[in-house]
Amino acid sequence: MSTTTGTPTASAATTASRSGDLSATSVPDTGAGTGTATAKPTGQTLGWRLRFAALSLVWGFSFLFIKVGTEGFAPLQVTLGRAAFGALALLAIVVIKRERLPRAPRTWAHLTVAAFFLNALPFTLFAYAELTIPSTLAGICNATSPLWGMALSVVALSEDRPTRRRGAGLGLGFLGVLTVLGAWQGFAGTDLTGTAMALGASLSYAVGWIYVRRTLAGVPHSHLSMSSAQLLLTTAQLAVVTPLFTTAPTHYPVIPLLAVFTLGALGTGFAFLIQYGLVAEIGPTTAQMVTYFIPVIATAAGVALLHEQLSWNTPVGALIVLAGAALTQSRPRPSTPPLPHPDPTTD
Repeated sequence: MSTTTGTPTASAATTASRSGDLSATSVPDTGAGTGTATAKPTGQTLGWRLRFAALSLVWGFSFLFIKVGTEGFAPLQVTLGRAAFGALALLAIVVIKRERLPRAPRTWAHLTVAAFFLNALPFTLFAYAELTIPSTLAGICNATSPLWGMALSVVALSEDRPTRRRGAGLGLGFLGVLTVLGAWQGFAGTDLTGTAMALGASLSYAVGWIYVRRTLAGVPHSHLSMSSAQLLLTTAQLAVVTPLFTTAPTHYPVIPLLAVFTLGALGTGFAFLIQYGLVAEIGPTTAQMVTYFIPVIATAAGVALLHEQLSWNTPVGALIVLAGAALTQSRPRPSTPPLPHPDPTTD
């Protein structure tokens, strides 16, 4: 997304191409292969759990940071600042590690498309959506990305075959969205335009991951290098568009500015490195479970800190969405042949 509130990057395409699982694209591939981790000392186990919790908090709070940022700046300006601060954070690490950005023009061309669908467009849609919908609803809409991914991959990726379980997950997730929106009340009290933008942002993530799976899987560059290049391109795209639709701020309120800085440098920059380390240590299957904590934290943050109203159908619908998303990403366990029974007539 996917852990889609952070820094979705084309460098994760290898994981997706191996697993055939669109949600895995939100987790960088380190060659771990599976989510099964070997036994580790207690200190190391506690260490990854703390980093997992920190990552969940950072990405869960991203929707609150977006909401606070739009109170002082235009949505496009929030998105531009988010991408720029994230790119600067990663580029600083590129310099420290003495890595190089990709050089092939073909790679940069594909990264340009990835930057649009995985960063520029969804970041902008979420920022505009939160002008009219609460951050809690935006966080829940973000959790629908695996549902979109499953639906689209059936059409666009020949290796993804629908199963009854995944189909049931898609239907369950759709029911969850209707529950969140209060469909039986005629969507009363819900801004449909803002909600559609948030759902469109999640759809954009899914479209972007299908693209990178088909074009950038196996590119011989580090995750840090590809992520930095992608965020650079995102910043360039937004730097061209933002002046056309907004006027330069006349003042820079401290709290919204800090929110945008934190959203970019921490949530879009350094969080990627935390995620990368988690995948290396515990594998992509376990690391991607962070996706299911994001809407819970986003809801708690919006209610506790922004005093957003929460009716019963919002958390219930969110749980249904998450259950549906989990079903779409589940796969049947491989069957193991029965052990041969010894023949009692032979020695």
